[in-house]
Amino acid sequence: MARVLSANQRANLNVLDIESGAVSTIYASSTMLFEAPNWTRDGKWLIVNGDGLLFRIAVNGGSELEQISLGEIPPINNDHVVSADGATVYVSSTDGHIYAAAVDGSVQRRITNEREAGYRHFLHGLSPDERTLVYTGMEPRPDGSPRWNIYTIPVAGGTEFAITDDEFADDGPEFSTDGASIYFNSERGSDEPGHAQLFRVRTDATGLEQLTHDERVNWFPHPSPVDETIVYVSFPSGTLGHPADVDVHLRLLDPSGGIRDLASVFGGQGTMNVPSWSPDGRGIAYVEYPVG
Repeated sequence: MARVLSANQRANLNVLDIESGAVSTIYASSTMLFEAPNWTRDGKWLIVNGDGLLFRIAVNGGSELEQISLGEIPPINNDHVVSADGATVYVSSTDGHIYAAAVDGSVQRRITNEREAGYRHFLHGLSPDERTLVYTGMEPRPDGSPRWNIYTIPVAGGTEFAITDDEFADDGPEFSTDGASIYFNSERGSDEPGHAQLFRVRTDATGLEQLTHDERVNWFPHPSPVDETIVYVSFPSGTLGHPADVDVHLRLLDPSGGIRDLASVFGGQGTMNVPSWSPDGRGIAYVEYPVG
């Protein structure tokens, strides 16, 4: 089931200027909960999901969301990325698989392979050369609890490659600007859940490096398209997973390791799950869910 707004709640699609901190609301709705904006490479469109469907809206002030046809693909969740030419969108479906779809609805194909019952693929990133996807694989343990690890798979389909293969909760992967590394968040380094931090590892699964070391719970690292500046969603200390409807910070991690807050937002899940930088690296798009 797709998420829905609660009573007196709305979804605001915002753009934040990194340098000035100015925020512009592109679109707002009190009837549909939409999530996870992508920015097309031409800078003209923002793409979001809602009600299991995919939509776009003009950055310069489109009046309504326009649905993007996904053909026969089952309802999707908030994991989606767009090709550089804007012609193809890659989505995670509620059936647990990742698909590619032409935005005109003409072609759809499944990318991921069949796995054991209950296995699910959650897409997060596309390599700069557009040959590889990176995703989180959720594998059910014998006791029914989930085991989360990071994988890559060719866009054309084929054999998966395990970036992580451990018992930590690894999630939110995305390629670096040069395509040589993968950023992700993980519970590794802590004996208790609710302490996720940001990490980086090379695409051959070597050279693991921890990037944040604080008491907050840090998720969804998104590198800028022009350098290795990272924006991410920071939850309160002790938060389990990445829930919806909590007060979070949008934070910036610069290449020297400095961290600063960009905005305080009521949101979390759906706010900034996927690549959401503007193509010039000057702004980010995100969704907030204020009540009242």
